[in-house]
Amino acid sequence: MIQIRSAVRVAAFVISLSTALIAQSIPPAVKAAEASIDGEKIRAQVRFLSDDLLEGRGPGLRGSEIAAKYIATQFALYGLKPGGDNGTYLQQINFVGMKAIPEKTTMSLIPAKPAGNSIDLYSIDLKYADDYTVSNRMLTPSVDIDAPIVFVGYGAIAPEFQWDDYAGVDVKGKVILCIVGDPPSTDPNFFGGDALTYYGRWTYKFEEAARRGAVGALIIHRTDLASYGWDVVKNSNTSEKTYLRDDKNPQLEAASWIQLDVAKKIFAASGLDADAEIVAAGKRGFKAVELPVKLKAHVESTVRPFQSPNVVGILPGANAGGKDQAVMYTAHYDHLGFVPGMAGDNIYNGAADNGTGCGMLLEMARAWAQSGVKLPHSLIFASVTAEEQGLLGSEYLGQHPPIPVGQIALDINYDMILPIGVPLETNVNGAQRTTFFPTVEATAKRFNLEIVPDPKPSAGSYYRSDHFSLSRVGIPAFSIETGNLYEGHDAAWGHKQHEDFTAHDYHNFSDNFHEDWDFSGNAKLDRFGMELGWEALSAPTIIQWKPKDEFEAARKASQGTR
Repeated sequence: MIQIRSAVRVAAFVISLSTALIAQSIPPAVKAAEASIDGEKIRAQVRFLSDDLLEGRGPGLRGSEIAAKYIATQFALYGLKPGGDNGTYLQQINFVGMKAIPEKTTMSLIPAKPAGNSIDLYSIDLKYADDYTVSNRMLTPSVDIDAPIVFVGYGAIAPEFQWDDYAGVDVKGKVILCIVGDPPSTDPNFFGGDALTYYGRWTYKFEEAARRGAVGALIIHRTDLASYGWDVVKNSNTSEKTYLRDDKNPQLEAASWIQLDVAKKIFAASGLDADAEIVAAGKRGFKAVELPVKLKAHVESTVRPFQSPNVVGILPGANAGGKDQAVMYTAHYDHLGFVPGMAGDNIYNGAADNGTGCGMLLEMARAWAQSGVKLPHSLIFASVTAEEQGLLGSEYLGQHPPIPVGQIALDINYDMILPIGVPLETNVNGAQRTTFFPTVEATAKRFNLEIVPDPKPSAGSYYRSDHFSLSRVGIPAFSIETGNLYEGHDAAWGHKQHEDFTAHDYHNFSDNFHEDWDFSGNAKLDRFGMELGWEALSAPTIIQWKPKDEFEAARKASQGTR
């Protein structure tokens, strides 16, 4: 027993000594820059970015343009070099905004006439926003659909799990019906267990349906599987949806969400029980089936071509233009805009989502630029657009980076950090998949931050923010978030704050700036990210994804080592 205790003491001493040595390796200028980060400066940025003047920062709208030019001006004042187009800070992206016109858009379910029944077909007419949302991704003013519905379970083709929901069925010219999320699993080696994989994300389901030749897709919403209620779906999908104008991938004529009750009507009209079919779809042996129900729809939309920029500033390092291994910081500045003509509060101000991340990015850029630190590699600061529309701005940034992707060592992203006090926990979901994770652990310990797992792995949070777009092109990337434990409170209090925000304010008109918000925690996480940035800039080896990670191949390809 004495020997065991001695071994533990030795191990603890070694760990503490290692941590101390790492801390001593942080240059005084970097520590001074960290100390200069000011929560009140973050507060000022968030207050402005979430002001009614900016009208919810909807991409391509007046308020969004003000936000982009404001951020670019801040970058210029700090002394960052332009990283956008033609010597500017703005990386312009061609988009098309699509908004279904409710009074001109219709959707009905047409069950097949029973054999021997002479009564004409009848329809189950659905109510826009209450029963369904829809968007025409073909970017045309109108489209008409009259096509059979095919139930494809979870709509996933995952060869690594020997899973193919489309096996044995042709959906070309048809409409697929699928369930949000992954097939249920408790095995981390099968669809991630409790953690959502990309196969469970709505973006994947629409993409795969289009690749298979479907004209439409109906995703069945269930709050327990989606991790958010129907109001989030409605608010996010009945306002204007934004798409990359020049995207050459196959697209759907009708990308739609439906309420669970609508799905039950579809199954009932097919003589099937919805609950039983959903359970069966999560088990091996499931076979896709064409249902005796058609979707008849007319989708009429306003079509708005526009440009909206990413805002990119660079602090060049000693290896800029050569063997750079830059660190990128990202945060999206867009939100959901506003509802014209609506009485009362009609602006999605997006104070927490993501005024906070933008404010932290700006304060980080200021601190780094004014630090006087001699950087071995470059720092890139990118405030991206159209995150709320499906990570489109960061997708474009990943495809058109200011320096080659293989020369970007790491992306650290900030998205929706509630200003409610000083966190004692951090969630850095995705960092554990990289070779940089031991450094993240040691740095978190110095900042008195316990690394906690994703509190809702089933929500697939890793695939829901801009770091994911950069991961897809190979860049090791993750977001810095909080856990539930804050100074002066227990974890139950923090959990309640997060749950209340999600239930009442997330993607809602009530996400407004509050004067009593406490930005000291945002400043702490900025300092944490700053120190991680320095550790990455000065790392002796290039940061990689761990072997067999889903992004490893893209990383190798970007570095010419595939």
